[in-house]
Order: sequence, then C-alpha cells, then structure tokens
Amino acid sequence: MAADPKSAVGGTRRPNPAQPWSIEDSRELYGVRAWGKGYFGINAAGHVTVRPDTTERHEIDLHEVVQGLAARDLATPVVVRFSDILAHRLRRLHDAFAQAIAENDYHNGYAAVFPIKVNQQRLVVEEVYRYGREFGFGLEVGSKPELLAVMAMTENAPDRLIVCNGFKDDSYIEAVTLATKLGRTIIPVVENFEELGLILKHAATYQVRPRIGVRVKLSSEGSGRWSASAGDKSKFGLFVSEILELFAVLKSHDMLDCLQLVHCHPGSQLQDIRRVKDAINELAHVYAELRLMGAGLQYLDVGGGLGVDYDGSGTNFTSSMNYTLVEYASDVVYRIASVCNARNIPHPMIISESGRAIAAYHSVLIFDVLGASALDKFQVSGEPATDYQGSEELPQPVQDLFVAYRTVSDRRVVECYHDALTAREQVLQMFNLGLLSLEFRALAERLYWATCARIRDACRKLERLPEELEDLESILSDTYFCNFSVFQSLPDSWAIDQQFPIMPVHRLDERPVRTAVLADITCDSDGKIDHFVSLRDVKRTLELHELHPGEKYYLAVFLVGAYQETLGDLHNLFGDTHVVHVRLHDEGGWWIEEIVKGDTANKVLEYMEYDVAELYPALARDCERAIRDGRMTLAESQAVKRFYEGELDGYAYLEPAGA
Repeated sequence: MAADPKSAVGGTRRPNPAQPWSIEDSRELYGVRAWGKGYFGINAAGHVTVRPDTTERHEIDLHEVVQGLAARDLATPVVVRFSDILAHRLRRLHDAFAQAIAENDYHNGYAAVFPIKVNQQRLVVEEVYRYGREFGFGLEVGSKPELLAVMAMTENAPDRLIVCNGFKDDSYIEAVTLATKLGRTIIPVVENFEELGLILKHAATYQVRPRIGVRVKLSSEGSGRWSASAGDKSKFGLFVSEILELFAVLKSHDMLDCLQLVHCHPGSQLQDIRRVKDAINELAHVYAELRLMGAGLQYLDVGGGLGVDYDGSGTNFTSSMNYTLVEYASDVVYRIASVCNARNIPHPMIISESGRAIAAYHSVLIFDVLGASALDKFQVSGEPATDYQGSEELPQPVQDLFVAYRTVSDRRVVECYHDALTAREQVLQMFNLGLLSLEFRALAERLYWATCARIRDACRKLERLPEELEDLESILSDTYFCNFSVFQSLPDSWAIDQQFPIMPVHRLDERPVRTAVLADITCDSDGKIDHFVSLRDVKRTLELHELHPGEKYYLAVFLVGAYQETLGDLHNLFGDTHVVHVRLHDEGGWWIEEIVKGDTANKVLEYMEYDVAELYPALARDCERAIRDGRMTLAESQAVKRFYEGELDGYAYLEPAGA
C-alpha cells in the first residue's frame, strides 16, 4: 500500500518496552481517541468505557455490562446497542446543520430522514424516529415492505417526512397514495420514468394532489467502494433529458406544483469531501433551473454519503473520511445557498439520508475467545543430542536447520532466514519422495518455526527492519479462535474488506504480548479477520493478551450499527446473536431497556425449512431401537433425548459448559 493516502498521517507513539504498560499506551495502540470520537474510552481498571454523550460524567464500563449479561444467562456473542448514542448522533447532526444555516444566513431548515435499510431492526427504527421527533426528522424507505412498516409507525405525524426510494410497482405507488390520503407527508422519488405514470394514475383514482420527487442521475463521480452510485452508469435516477420530459408531462396535467423534491445519491461512505461538493453543486443547479421553470420545488435531498471514520485517520481512505460532520454540513448549506442566491430563488428545505453516520456508533459486537494456535510455540535447544533421540543420522537439511537456529544474531537475521527457508524446502521435497521419515519432518518443523521466532525477536531490536523480513511478524502471528460468525455479524468485513475497530474489552492495563488474526467458528477459510485499523496503514495483525486457562477473554468490534445486522447470513446456521439495549440511568450507571434473544438451533433450522416437529420424534425412535438391540440402556436413552431437546432450544453459538 505504498500509495495509501494515510501514509502522511503521523504514527502512534511506540511504547518503550522497558517501561511499565499504561492505560495511555492502550489508548494509543488501539487508536481509541481517533475512531471513538469521544464515545469510547478506557478507565483506570483497564476496561473499555462507553460515553453515550461523549462526556466522562456519563460512562458505562463495557466489561461490567458483559459480566451483567452473563449473570442474566446471556452468553456472548452479543450485540450491545447504546440507545443514548443514537440520540446523541441525531442531535449532533441537527446541531451541525443548525450552525451552518446560521453562519450562511440560510433562509430555510434541515431535516434528516433515516434510511431504514441501514438498520431495519424495529427497535432501532423506533428509537431513531422517537429521538428525531424534536428535530422534525423523518424516515426513508426503499421497498414496499419497508413502506408498509413505516406507514404504521408514523401514525399521527403529518409533519414528519417520508421519502420513498427504490423501484416501485403499481401496489407500491398505491400504498404511497393511500398514505398521502391518510395525511402523511410522503414523497415518492421517481427512479425511472415509468413510475410517473403510476403516480398520476393513482392520484386520479384517489383524488389527491401527490408530492413528487425525482432523482437526478449526476454526472459527478462518486468515490470509494460505492463510486458507481453516481455518474452516467448509476443504477437509479433520470437523465436531465428525462427530467425535462417529466416536467412537460406534469405541466400538461397542471401538476407542476406537485414536483416538490429533487434528489441525488452521490454514494455511500464518501471519503473525499470534494466529491460531496461536486455532487451538491450539480444538484443545486438542477433545483434552481427547475424552480425557475415553474416547478413547485420545496425540498432538496442530498441523499446519503456522509461517512464514518472507521480507522480514525481522517484521510481519503476507504475506511475513513477527510472531513468532519461540521465541515460536511457547512459545505452542503453553503453551496446550496450560493446557487440559490445567485439565481435569486428561495432556499429549499435541505434533506439528507445520512443513515450510516447516525447508526454506526451505537452498536458494539462482543465475543469471547475460545482458544489460540501459535507458530512460535515450538521449543528446541538447538543441540541435536538434546532435540533428537533417534539413532539414525540426521539428514543434511535437518542439520542445516540446527545451524540456522544456533547462529541467529542481529547481524545475520536475513542470512539465517534464507538458510532456514532453503532447508525447510529440501526437507519437504525429501519427505514427498519418500526419503525422509515423519519423525525427521516433525523435527524439521519444530526447528524451522523456532528459528523464525528467534529471527523475529532479533528483528524487534533493530531500528530498521530488513525488507525480506517485513512479513515475518504476520507469518508468526497467532490465530485466536473467536465465538462468532463473520458472515452473520460482520458481513462487510468478509464481502468488501471493510475495517472495523477491534480491541480487547478488558486487561488494557496490561501489555499485550501476542499478535494475532481472528478466526470465527464457521467451517469456512474466509471466516477470519486479518486486516485491522491503524492510523498509518492497514495492520495485518492485532495486538492481544496471552490467554489465561479457565478465564474468559473478551474482544469487541465497534461501529457495527450500520448494515451489519441486516446483511448477515446463516452460514453454518449461525443465526442472529443476542441483542441488548443499554441505557444510561438518570442517577448514574446503566440499565437494560430491552433484551432480544438470539436465534436458537431450532429457529435457524426452521429458516432452512427443516420440520423441527419431526426432528425429535425421529431421534426418539432411534433411541427405542438402540434399547431394543441392547446398545443403550433406558437411562442413557432418556439422557440422549433430554440433551437433544435441550440443544434444539439452545443458543446457536457456543456456550460455556453447564449453561
């Protein structure tokens, strides 16, 4: 990643190995201040803390939450949602635009509409809608099922906007029309020209004057993973020529006053503020032209795109963004105001669909580590008489490995590494030709990895790491086996290499002495995380603590509130995790507002159309046959049936013994 835009960012402070480890060292190592944006910290006990309003006065100990959940028989993995963070994100969004509106003498307002595709969980959508009431925020839907849910949820709220995106069939448009008749402020956005005919048809049938929006197919390019959301080849929106045709149709029906919103979608997770400026500038000019032509436009919807700084680097990088929320709001308001002022037209109500920026921070995925595999565990003395007890003469490649191990020094790290690599290759060739015993191969294996570990340790003392050995730390990293499914809980990590901040929940007052990649419990080689956030570059390993036998070690993944829950799948039939809504207590501390139990085994089996009602009887019949044939006692049969029935009703993930 030589051209990585993060390369100019200053690196983290390197703790001095000779000094005791401190909480500050952990803050620097895991970049908590950078990506946490005040919502997360570390307390004196070495535990991660959550600060829903970004102040230390209101602080929740995350390890204490995990222990409290365990006492309630809620084992990890678990998603903990902090509802107060949702409220704080909505207020920050409102305040940023309010400040920009005041600074730019803007003569209208701002409202966010939350795209429920970002997190369709009912409790989340209800909370966003409830917390957004004081700001007049609304909701955005992208499908008929989403619309049906929102129609019921927005009862008796005529002043709060509903924006309808996505492809629309006849019944979708009819539902929008009925919602209009019920008094909702609802705007279907025309994504393709055929939708206009359906809107006109149902408006005539139900005798309503609909509010209509149109999405503009921007020529301005997007950026990052979703750059194709904008531009001539974008999936949605009308070309300018089609918009003029739509304008003509509405004019012929004396319905220009119904065209009330113009919309664009410059992309998701826009990391470069220049792309935001270009898109808003183009959209503002489309608005101005249509307004001057006589359209009754009232709203300008800038779509989504407001990013989340997942790695904290503040750069033009796919997991980051080179602007702040305040800068984003200021640029949006300024550019719209400038275009409108130049054309002497009224300022529109500004709408944004910033779902990721609203939801990402409020959810944390917590899971336990089940065990670890280490390549530097092999211990040798380097002396053949000690390490080899056989009577056969050592093959030459094995002798060479002994020499490489014994001669490792600061000056010979590269030479010894090359010698060890060559000897290992020769051992494997001889074994595959039947010229080497399994015992010698095992000895060579121990020697090779022990040599690599000595070379790594020697390299840690060097001021400059030789290029040939840059990957050695990664090669020798541990694999920590973790009780979760990447495919269910972090699908973006697997599908698009999205990086999320990951760190231990506790023991942060201790020096982490291991480096590791994380493997989940699915039977899939892709079920792993081997890229981690960093202020300078993408880290290939994560610094972790030595596992203590019999003691739980918890890790957390942060900023997972956007998209992860709704995109997850059932690979290996690992379903939804437990979800817990945690709130700040008015008098200090925290309390659990809501618990949503995770999927049981029988529930995920039902998803795959297994007849759960037939599973237990089938096993019971087998037990009776085993009793008849003398392979099992009655007591054993009863124990098997109780076990099977209990597991069907149990958590789909791994649980502690006796749970």
